[in-house]
Amino acid sequence: MRRLSQSDRPEKSKASADNIRVSVIVPVYRPGPSFDDLIASLDRQTLGTASLEVLLCDDGSGEPTGARLAAIARDRPHVRVLSLEHSGWPGMPRNHGVDSARGTYVQFVDQDDYLFDGALEKLCDYADQHSSDVIVGKEVGIGRRLPSRIFSHDVPDAVLGTDPLLEMLTPHKMFRTSFLRVNGIRFPEGKVRLEDHLFVMQAYFAASTISILASEPCYAWVKEPGSASSSRIDPESYFPHLETVLDLVEAHTEPGKLRDRLLRHWFRGKILKRLSGRQMARYPDDYRDRLLDVVTPLVQKKFGPGVDAGLGLPHRIRASLLRADRREDLLALAQFEAGITCHAAVTEARWSRGGGLHLTLRVTLTSEGHDAFVFETTVVEVPVAESPDPDPRASVSQNSVPRNSVSKKKKKVTRLTSLPVSTIDGLPETLLVADRELRNDRVDLFLTDGETGAERRIGGRHPRNLDAARVSIDPVRVFGPDDESRGGALTVKVRRAGWTFETPLVAAPAVLARAGKSPLLAGRSCTLAARDDGTVELRREWPGGRLKDFAGRAVRRVRALARRR
Repeated sequence: MRRLSQSDRPEKSKASADNIRVSVIVPVYRPGPSFDDLIASLDRQTLGTASLEVLLCDDGSGEPTGARLAAIARDRPHVRVLSLEHSGWPGMPRNHGVDSARGTYVQFVDQDDYLFDGALEKLCDYADQHSSDVIVGKEVGIGRRLPSRIFSHDVPDAVLGTDPLLEMLTPHKMFRTSFLRVNGIRFPEGKVRLEDHLFVMQAYFAASTISILASEPCYAWVKEPGSASSSRIDPESYFPHLETVLDLVEAHTEPGKLRDRLLRHWFRGKILKRLSGRQMARYPDDYRDRLLDVVTPLVQKKFGPGVDAGLGLPHRIRASLLRADRREDLLALAQFEAGITCHAAVTEARWSRGGGLHLTLRVTLTSEGHDAFVFETTVVEVPVAESPDPDPRASVSQNSVPRNSVSKKKKKVTRLTSLPVSTIDGLPETLLVADRELRNDRVDLFLTDGETGAERRIGGRHPRNLDAARVSIDPVRVFGPDDESRGGALTVKVRRAGWTFETPLVAAPAVLARAGKSPLLAGRSCTLAARDDGTVELRREWPGGRLKDFAGRAVRRVRALARRR
């Protein structure tokens, strides 16, 4: 499907004549109490009702939902209710919404979610500014974690395969209405899994301009108990729909790096993650067999070695075992992962005069009482291609030296040796090489606010040695001048050879006591304290300590100016 150029765009239609900038399309089926939060968020929009219409697309809910929707629309002239036959899935109601929309843009919103104040006006302005066909507004997870890389900064003209667009394939986006209609982009109707992926990927491939508005929170994606995403999938019905998405990707790409990069997203997220650690180990035997019966031939058909190349070590191992149909080894790997225990303890804590808190941590990863990850470093010879001598005056004739002759150099290679598989015969020779992953090992420290529950990273580094990993914290940088946080519990997140672990930070009270009080330049007073269970909290003074905070910030500004000179 070709991309539309600016000259291809349709003339202004009734949507523009009505001055309706955006139509909000909400598929509705017997909504719960949280639906009131959505309506309230639409009432608070700054766009103005003359520029906004709301289409409540009722998927045959019957009464009392019909009466509830009628009551909402009665006092809101910009709200229309579309009463539809029951389809049992959101695709058909959304399509009816697009067909009925009078806005220049459409914004899809699910009935359990809500919009941030001013989101629609900001999205429309951003789309107008950049002539966007698709606008990805910043999503905020409520009760769920969301990918963060896609919303690290605004991207006026995002590139599929370069920018992290695949991190967020939900339909909670704004689309130019004429763009959807001209290109025939619609949701599949009926009970189709991954219908949002199919719709969004069609739009991504057809769009002239995809924009990401990351600097403003736009959409609150709420996780409700018992939602579809919380239940176990049915392999026989789910994966044929996944294959349809993969077929769409193949139809719009040539074999090579871009296709591999795109396919890797679904391989990692929809297949390999389901075969990892505790999740795989807890499956009943019959369900695990059903799952593998479906995914093994799909992997062998759709995901080649080029896809594996961009995976981390754990998933590369899993992919190779899956492709070879080594089911017992896949289960052994998952049980090994599920049995790993991560422990992180403070062995030293001290404040510097400049206001920094410096911690030394001992991080251990064990399995059945032994080191979970054992590595062996060996020296191997690898071929190196040599260019021929370009100087025709060289004393040796070019005919006597083979072109592109090959020599060898020695190289250290580190392999994981503690993997519980029956044999590596038949698997790629370099499968267990972990050098790349070991270079990316990290220890990061996070604080979970005791009042709000919000999590923030407060320090981290690439450790040389997990037995003595040093992490530094600057409270003045972690907490803003108007930050009301009183601190909270500390958690350590560890990345080791591509595996990731999370554990509460623990310490003996005597170790923390030796750190003493925070100095003046640390800003508001901060104290490390151990709870009764040994876990560590960072406690922060608030609202007192304003002058100390001012002094700490002033000194840092002076230091920064001195470094620039």
